[in-house]
Amino acid sequence: MKNKQNKALTQQYKEASRPLGVFLIRNNQTDRVFLGKGIDLRGTINRHKFQLSTGTHPNRELQADWNQLGANNFAFEIIEELQPRNETSFDSKRELEFMEKMWLDKLKPYGDRGYNKPKVNRRHV
Repeated sequence: MKNKQNKALTQQYKEASRPLGVFLIRNNQTDRVFLGKGIDLRGTINRHKFQLSTGTHPNRELQADWNQLGANNFAFEIIEELQPRNETSFDSKRELEFMEKMWLDKLKPYGDRGYNKPKVNRRHV
């Protein structure tokens, strides 16, 4: 009986819609930000928190500031959230890419303003 309940709960969790969206990790000392995105927004934020707390975050500048200033000097902010739709025309990955590009264009979180690196257009000619 317990095994059936666990399987049912696992299936329910897998089928639950999770919001996708764009978030910031803000350095409260310098106001520099790291802009990120995720299909499972809260899961993605938790992954970034874990990476930073274990010293394994792929963004070396952000990791260095986190190590120097401590977790209490950083804030995680959701700046745009969207519930996935069950429409066949809804492409969550494309929607997420659009949201990220829009926020990157608006905030320009590069250099002194942020930890992101400009994306290079990798077209092959």
